[in-house]
Amino acid sequence: MTIELYGTLYPRLFSETIPAEGPAFDIPHIEGTARAHEAAGFDGVLLPHNAGWADNFLTAARAAGATQRLIFLLAHRPGFVSPTLAARKLATLDHFTGGRLRVHIITGGRDAEQQRDGDYLTHDARYARTDEYLEILRRIWTSDTPIDHAGAHYRFAAAFSELKPLQKPHIPVSFGGASDPAIEVAAKHADLYALWGETLDGTRELVSRVRTAAARHGRTPRFSISIRAIVADTEEAAWKKAREIAETTREVGLWSGKSKVFGGVSLPAEAAENEGSRRLLALVKQGEVLDQRLFMGVAAATNAPGNTTAIVGTPEQVAEALLAYYDVGVSNFLFRGFDPRTDAQDYGRALVPLLREGAARRDGALRKLA
Repeated sequence: MTIELYGTLYPRLFSETIPAEGPAFDIPHIEGTARAHEAAGFDGVLLPHNAGWADNFLTAARAAGATQRLIFLLAHRPGFVSPTLAARKLATLDHFTGGRLRVHIITGGRDAEQQRDGDYLTHDARYARTDEYLEILRRIWTSDTPIDHAGAHYRFAAAFSELKPLQKPHIPVSFGGASDPAIEVAAKHADLYALWGETLDGTRELVSRVRTAAARHGRTPRFSISIRAIVADTEEAAWKKAREIAETTREVGLWSGKSKVFGGVSLPAEAAENEGSRRLLALVKQGEVLDQRLFMGVAAATNAPGNTTAIVGTPEQVAEALLAYYDVGVSNFLFRGFDPRTDAQDYGRALVPLLREGAARRDGALRKLA
């Protein structure tokens, strides 16, 4: 399988350790970060979504104009834009980027944030809506004639898009969500299933569940892991750096109501509503360090709202630990560091070559055995 490496692109500078500053749509930051990832050898970047942030469709468009080959993994939440309109918007952006678009479907894990955009559906109902939404997207993208639809969440007559995606048969769909309803929807629609950085055992379990569910639909998705990497010249320095990051994270308070980035949203311990966060918090209870290098300190400091676990060590140690996930079927790695000003360059220098070389060695060994 082919390894793919992604970074993360936000519309402004901030992280768990860097308080937000500058404009909410920072063009020099957007273009500079995109160019840095391209120069560092990344395949693409994720553009996350949050209620209250700048429109990531336009962030992607701005970044695409500043790059030549970088892929844009656009986080998109069903429910706020009609799927017929979303299909046309995404197809247009696919042409604008020259076929460098992927869409990452996030159904929404926290009721309070969904309600900021007027969505009051419950968790399971949101996934039922996502299932219908993705069915409509694919039909609009591939139908040569107008289509009608009457479902539980959407109804329309003679919908059509004269513009089809540049990529055939359609724009690749990435999907996140670890609950049973999420996995059932992923099994039907996901070309790429995205996991957060769990232990190897937890990753094997989720990969197996998704593969089994997808096989019932005749599908074989690829797998991605979203994880942090904390790297230093020595192992001792890396662990010191990791614990300093966790402490600074507590002080900055990105998820504790101190930060303006999320509109002062506070996430107390009992507020973990999505299954992915609950799985990470269960791991937090097992210890600060799992699988030798999986650091849970930032997840503990933030109540694990998302991609908050990290692999810690020297570049060689981190690369080998990450390639253990490759061995269990993960082909895509999505990184988010703690300093967006230098992350791309640092990972490009320290990790990207090691990961590509390690994956190539493994693939070569498998070809010899075949």
